Amino acid sequence: MKQEKFFKALGTKVRGPSRETGYSQDDMFFYGFSACHWPQIEVGRPITVTTLLRICGVFEVPMASVVRRLDAGIYEKPTVHP
Repeated sequence: MKQEKFFKALGTKVRGPSRETGYSQDDMFFYGFSACHWPQIEVGRPITVTTLLRICGVFEVPMASVVRRLDAGIYEKPTVHP
């Protein structure tokens, strides 16, 4: 599924800032993410725009910079062979 590719890439991308800033899962709990929710985000579980905005707020980055190019290739229509 094309959306899975997007969310896996998003999980990888948000994992970077948390490691760069030294945030642990406990730190993310402080920002309102449960102990099981944050790891699910990092592995690519689908999230809402509200959750994405919360993540951007924690890392103080614009949403556009987080999602930039993550949708590459997901809008392409499959090739139909006769």
